[in-house]
Amino acid sequence: MSQTIRATDISLHDLETKFGLQLEDNEQFFSEWQTELPKITDLDKQVINRIKESYFNLIKYPPLLEDTVKMAILGPLLHLTDFYSYPLHTKSEYSIKVSNMDGDMIVEGKIDVLVLKEQFWVMVIESKQAAFSIEAGLAQILAYMLVNDNQDKPCFGMITTGGSFVFIKLVKGDVPQYALSRVFELRNPGNELYTVFSVLKRLEQVALSEE
Repeated sequence: MSQTIRATDISLHDLETKFGLQLEDNEQFFSEWQTELPKITDLDKQVINRIKESYFNLIKYPPLLEDTVKMAILGPLLHLTDFYSYPLHTKSEYSIKVSNMDGDMIVEGKIDVLVLKEQFWVMVIESKQAAFSIEAGLAQILAYMLVNDNQDKPCFGMITTGGSFVFIKLVKGDVPQYALSRVFELRNPGNELYTVFSVLKRLEQVALSEE
């Protein structure tokens, strides 16, 4: 008899034992977040500085909830990085269901933001309220990424709390494997949102180059 579990309740252990998911620690597996990053213009920096300022203003008045993170931080970033522009398009609150090969576990949930190029998945984005940690969304977003039917092409993901960002790469293949970028924090010196912007633009380039 199959067990149905919400994606918000899934654990990394479940994904490893039921879906065969493996963490790949070879740096070359997910090099896209470090190499060939597009340069950022002064105009882009001005807009990104305003996004950062908005975040620090919002957290003065808690709670900074998930919907506000999507509206005030994620939305402007995706607009700035052209993820809303042709040939890409987005779907929000996208319902998914995935079962393991034995059929004894079914995972259900809703993706916050799904970016597609035609019918192919490009990026899965999960936003969390500011009080949550990045770890709180990791198993959840990996479960979503496993739904992607394309076995060979990579699927990318991003988790954000508004102040923290991490990127994920997953390739299903015969054995699903994933890797993470480092975590970018707006509390760090400088403005790490510049690098988040550049990584998003790089992943957009990767998606547009795929045929």
